[in-house]
Amino acid sequence: MKKLFVALCLALLVLAATSCATNVNNSNSAITQTAPSPAASPVASPTATPSQLTLPILDALLADDSFVGDIKAKLQLSDEQIASLKKVSSAAVTRLRETNAEQGDGDAADARARASAAIVPIVGDEKAKQLDALAASAWANGGEEAEARRQAELAVAPKPNAVPTDTRVVVNIPAFRMDLFRNGSLVKSYKVGIGYPEFPLPQGMRKAQTIIFNPTWTPPDSPWVEKMKDITAGEMVEAGSKLNPLGPIKIPIGLPSLIHGGKSPAKIGHFASHGCVGLTNSQVKDFTVLLAEASETQISDKAMTNYLKDKTKTHAVKLKQSVPVELRYETIVVQNGKLHIYKDVYNEDANTEQKLRDVLEAQGVKIEDLSSAEKEQVISALNSLSAHPKKIPSASPAANSNRAKGEVDQKTAKSVAEKKPKSQGEVVIEISALSGKGYPEPVALDNGSGTRGPSTVALKTTP
Repeated sequence: MKKLFVALCLALLVLAATSCATNVNNSNSAITQTAPSPAASPVASPTATPSQLTLPILDALLADDSFVGDIKAKLQLSDEQIASLKKVSSAAVTRLRETNAEQGDGDAADARARASAAIVPIVGDEKAKQLDALAASAWANGGEEAEARRQAELAVAPKPNAVPTDTRVVVNIPAFRMDLFRNGSLVKSYKVGIGYPEFPLPQGMRKAQTIIFNPTWTPPDSPWVEKMKDITAGEMVEAGSKLNPLGPIKIPIGLPSLIHGGKSPAKIGHFASHGCVGLTNSQVKDFTVLLAEASETQISDKAMTNYLKDKTKTHAVKLKQSVPVELRYETIVVQNGKLHIYKDVYNEDANTEQKLRDVLEAQGVKIEDLSSAEKEQVISALNSLSAHPKKIPSASPAANSNRAKGEVDQKTAKSVAEKKPKSQGEVVIEISALSGKGYPEPVALDNGSGTRGPSTVALKTTP
């Protein structure tokens, strides 16, 4: 599976992350500690993952021999069909690089449609669906069958906006937000960069087990690598090199993803990576210390400084207890009495009235409990932040007149949306029936700018 991770996180882009495998020089003394993983929280957010297969993802998966063997056996694919799949997926990655579109915001639905259009002529419609399912499973489970079982266990009685009661990291992709919980208490929040639509961040349960300081990077043996200046496939790029996109620290969280540094502040709160959670160097150092503490592993500021002093030496620290990492995709979030609606960044049809009902009912509230003003604002926000907003006609003069005469209580009208961020990536609506309910507000929010952001201000997301 190592080849899969290398191919995915860097076979796609220079900014991508690399293998989860730990490269440690013999001179380094990795700290090895073992202990049972902490018990999982009894609740979790929904983990059902819709199709996320794009041609770049397929290209990465096909670089792994075990995945190729799996689909050949289960789908009865010929060597010629496998070769054709590799050809179209590799060509797509090369085309993205040549057109400088690999880091574009793009449209996730279009990317998935292009994948389907290329795959169906090769394997047929039915096997294309089966391939999609196998790829989705490999992508979501991080290459570990045990994690697939763990995810299934956590998916029992899923609850939207679930608040952990254990120690874990929660990443809500549409909110560009990462939270670290320790024994059910939110310790700190970070604004993060997420995967581009062509290289979406996976969804589901993962785990962090190792912190790697001064990670190296080995470019994969792919045709597009030949076009890169000063980069040769298979030749390791040393830690600390300007050509290394991973920053000072990487934390593997299961194939193909990492939590890693190396991002500029401008990338935080935007599409910024290739299947990974991106942080600035300052953020990843801060997070590393807190993650170690949460796992009962000792990494002092002084120790970290020593690890990072010699950038040419890689040092791996095994966490005393692995920490679950939950990758959520929740565009509708109740947060301390307010309803946060985020843009459907991966075009998963997430901003629907039914999903709104599910979120509200998880808090003991029905949509019928909302006032007329609240309902109108919520439905408008769901539409405006959906993947394909519908044009809503203006209200008639008569309707406006009735509203002015008191059809809508003006005291309730103040519960309408707060000022929208310029990015139009989020709408926040105060709902009286949700007072005191929901997921916690950010704590000591680190927005990547080097200054601490207000804990009560909504995160701005990318359009």
